[in-house]
Amino acid sequence: MAMVLLSQHTLSFLHTAHLNLSLSKFRFRPQIISCSSSKSSPASHRTRRDLILLGLSSSLPIIFASPGSRAEEEVKMASVVDEINAYTYMYPLELPSQNFVFKWVESRKPERYSSAAPLSPDARLRIVSERIDIIDNLVISVSIGPPNFQIIKSKDKSSWTAKDVADSVLSDKSALRVTSSQRMAESSVLDVHGSEIDGEPYWYYEYLVRRSPTQTVQASNIYRHNVASTVERDGYLYTLNASTLSKEWDKMGPALEKTVASFRLLPSTDNYVPPYKDPWRFW
Repeated sequence: MAMVLLSQHTLSFLHTAHLNLSLSKFRFRPQIISCSSSKSSPASHRTRRDLILLGLSSSLPIIFASPGSRAEEEVKMASVVDEINAYTYMYPLELPSQNFVFKWVESRKPERYSSAAPLSPDARLRIVSERIDIIDNLVISVSIGPPNFQIIKSKDKSSWTAKDVADSVLSDKSALRVTSSQRMAESSVLDVHGSEIDGEPYWYYEYLVRRSPTQTVQASNIYRHNVASTVERDGYLYTLNASTLSKEWDKMGPALEKTVASFRLLPSTDNYVPPYKDPWRFW
């Protein structure tokens, strides 16, 4: 895994790879930048080495601006590339207009699915990487797990709805020894959306988690506000989830939405380890 500060030189690569940013995909349209694409070009299959070399050409991070949105005038962001699981995303570094700097710590370095930490007792859904900002109660994580075919009835992913995918992921997302329906009851899905990018369906959803988000915050009206993006590969669901306390959503939400919208699977390299490979291996 490598962290790269994207420069202005990188914009040409992003444009060529059809990561064109827009403000039209989600219910929260004034705030989120979503990515759209047409046909995939050869540049979209560049290697991680190419991305790193582009990033090293300058130390200036990429800045996104949202015209007409007073709450988030601009966000400085950096890029993450995980070769083991073949995905990438961008995460916020700074909100210059608010003089706010994120304080991220990489709490879980990228690792293969077989050795990753489970999110539920049945170990179906596992966290393969995570970064947190403890001071500001922010979490960005990537998890992998098989679909729940009790919820998703078809194996044809072209027929899947964003709501079914969200329910499938959330049914496995609990550390408590409860049933799938009880895990789903802990969450309230606020919005869902599907989009096709480079020929692959991506599903987006926004939800609240009912459990008390921290030991120090016990108020019944304080939840964790989450946004997530899920895509399928090799029979597994890859999900990027970003969350903060509900009371901080107006400030942090727009930047987290950009992170979720930037999530993409990458062409596999020799370092890619599919989730089904060596399930017995835990190192």
